[in-house]
Amino acid sequence: MVSSALDAMAGTAWGRWLGLVAAVWVQCVSGNNYTFSNYSDSIKTLMGLTQLQLNGLSVAKDVGKAFGLLAGLASDRVPTWLLLAIGSLEGFLGYGAQWLVVSRTVAPLPYWQMCVCLCLGGNSTTWMNTAVLVTCIRNFRGSRGPVSGVLKGFVGLSTAIFTDLCSALFADDPASFLVMLAVVPAAVCALAMVFLREGRVASDASDEADARGFAAISTLAVAIALYLLAADLTGLGGNGGVVSTVFVTVLFILLAAPVAVPAHVAWTSWMKTRKAANADAENTVLDDSTTTTPLLLASKPAAEARGPGERPRLGEEHTIAEALSALDFWLLFSSFLMGVGTGLAVMNNLGQMGVAMGYADVSLFVSMTSIWGFFGRIASGTISEHFIKTRALPRPVWNAASQVLMCAGYVFMAFGMPGSLFIGSVVVGVCYGVRLAVTVPTASELFGLKYYGLIYNILILNLPLGSFLFSGLLAGLLYDAQATATPGGGNTCVGAHCYRGVFSVMAVACVIGFVLDLILSVRTKRVYAKIHEAKKASRLAAAQRVS
Repeated sequence: MVSSALDAMAGTAWGRWLGLVAAVWVQCVSGNNYTFSNYSDSIKTLMGLTQLQLNGLSVAKDVGKAFGLLAGLASDRVPTWLLLAIGSLEGFLGYGAQWLVVSRTVAPLPYWQMCVCLCLGGNSTTWMNTAVLVTCIRNFRGSRGPVSGVLKGFVGLSTAIFTDLCSALFADDPASFLVMLAVVPAAVCALAMVFLREGRVASDASDEADARGFAAISTLAVAIALYLLAADLTGLGGNGGVVSTVFVTVLFILLAAPVAVPAHVAWTSWMKTRKAANADAENTVLDDSTTTTPLLLASKPAAEARGPGERPRLGEEHTIAEALSALDFWLLFSSFLMGVGTGLAVMNNLGQMGVAMGYADVSLFVSMTSIWGFFGRIASGTISEHFIKTRALPRPVWNAASQVLMCAGYVFMAFGMPGSLFIGSVVVGVCYGVRLAVTVPTASELFGLKYYGLIYNILILNLPLGSFLFSGLLAGLLYDAQATATPGGGNTCVGAHCYRGVFSVMAVACVIGFVLDLILSVRTKRVYAKIHEAKKASRLAAAQRVS
């Protein structure tokens, strides 16, 4: 009975928004995979690892995402709450075991066992991300760009949230940080299991109302990002005592603020219901019969008739086999690899890059990457959606633009000038965020929503693949070639030359990604022209009803 009531709630306008807010909270704690630099140096010192061995651990963390295919397969077969339960349990076990080692509660585990622990932690996020993305994109079919931008934006903020909370509450203690990574996501997922459910498209939903809701949540998200940015630049959160307590309290209030959106939608729906109850029954029926048209028109381009055995066209529903045999899928996959693979190499090695550049504490750079990644994610989702509506501009164009900016950032970091790591962390954060937020809705627009959970996780294979190629092999081997041995059995390198070769190769990779994105943009013009026309027809229909 309780489950039926919750499912019915998910089908209402305010229920959809409450589910989205729960998804936002899950995303706020599901970016733990990007926090490795905050405690990697402790693991390296404790276990006496070389940089290549340490990068092997970071690759194991990202290899966990390769098993996200299981989450993709399960997304069409099991309820959302079970996906969240599996993810939170894996995270608790994986990060809990790492805490036991870093806190010296147990002796350092054998290297292969540490790889398993990191793999578990990495895989946990794929279940959480699949649960929230698949459910929310299906619940808001006409606003895929904003959905992706908002959800991926909060993933970008996740690292900064964890880092700043640890700095304020535990003075950047790595062991305490790992406790947070193990416990907090499990608690938040337990709450989301209640409210995040896939429901039918609400009868009182419209593109215009959805746009206002996303604008409100995006504004709150920007306020959170600016607050975290100010705290990082001023050191506000790490002062301890009353100041830190105030910082944490305000942060929690800001994180809770998005719940105002479903509250407002519920109030508005209740007022409409009261008004309808007093109106003529015939008018009520007429109103109800026309409210869903805009959303359905904007949800996807109209499918064209095709003969038996004929391959589906871009923009139509694809099976997994049809998607994997399409050239456009591999263009998207390969360009995604060049962007996120190189970005992960920087994120995984920020700790050692900071040491090489003479920084004792790299938490600022980790936080900058997270915060600016948020701006890249939330801006690209909304902006790309706007230009589809107004100009029919293919979404992959924004991926191409991000590759150019990322290439420039790597060239700047290769020279090792003063402040290059700070600027580089900002550029990488923005561009990495753009890649994620743009690629997620692009895949659903080109290949459909029926098998979207699995298609999304196939694309996410680029994270472990890119981590292995650019972080595990490229960065590890080139760093060790420049490093000198230390008495403890590890090695170290100081100076701009340590990563110059790495940045140079990654700049070339970005050029390749740029070319691939341009080709994909040209090939998908027809799809986005259809989506543009559908959204235009939706707006005209809405205007006619108002008049």
